[in-house]
Amino acid sequence: MTDRLFDVFVYVFVTAVLVITLYPFLNVAAISFNDSIDTVRGGITIYPREFTLKNYEVIFSYEHLGTGFRNSALRTLIGTALGVLSSSMLAYTLSRKDFQGRRFVSVFLALTMYVSGGLIPFFLLIRELDLMNTFAVYILPGIVSAFNVFVIRSFIDGLPYALQESAKIDGANDFTIYWRIILPLTKPALATIALFVAVGQWNSWFDTYLFNSQSDHLTTLQYELMKVLQSTQSNVDYRARNMTEVMSQVSPESVKMAITMVVTLPILFVYPFLQRYFVKGMTLGAVKS
Repeated sequence: MTDRLFDVFVYVFVTAVLVITLYPFLNVAAISFNDSIDTVRGGITIYPREFTLKNYEVIFSYEHLGTGFRNSALRTLIGTALGVLSSSMLAYTLSRKDFQGRRFVSVFLALTMYVSGGLIPFFLLIRELDLMNTFAVYILPGIVSAFNVFVIRSFIDGLPYALQESAKIDGANDFTIYWRIILPLTKPALATIALFVAVGQWNSWFDTYLFNSQSDHLTTLQYELMKVLQSTQSNVDYRARNMTEVMSQVSPESVKMAITMVVTLPILFVYPFLQRYFVKGMTLGAVKS
């Protein structure tokens, strides 16, 4: 009897958590598909009261949205691949006890997590490196993250060092050990870091505003959607001839919810493929400091 009551409690609790978790997302989706004038009345729950695609028509009729989507997808793929590869290589190097500069590099990386030069020095650095109005500005400045390095290094430290010693005895060099032994065994940590980097790259728009706002061919999806949202709020026409007329038929709240759906769905599709690694990567990667 006690076990049955406990099971009932667990099911009720999990169901409540599921409802609390899903309701905000379903509410956003309902508002995004609901008529803007009707949305102003309020009372929208998890389904649209007056279904319409007008909010999405406003977004997808914007001139540079296709270019922005392409650039956001490219920076996410390239930035994630290079970010994970670079961080894992540095993490493997710092995990080697025979690396004499291990302590100095670790302290240096840790300092970058707490001390920053600020926005203006960073902008001047990017300008001096001639990265303005280039696609590389999306990739190179954040290619290595101290936090990501420490998470992966902690995971590697938890692996038996005898594996590397055995590989050395068999004639493997450092790169072979890293590529054929360390990387396959650190998949949970790498998947976790890949998700962090991908979400950061996909959601980023401020670097576009700072460095590439004058280059339409280098725009990103989030930056374009931000301008669409500003257009609905200020009724300002951004490069689209009939945009003001179209936006007069929608409300900022409805467009905001539609934008949220557009930028969230791609990450939601990626997350299930990484979910099985996520919890294991976070817990095992946090065992050691």
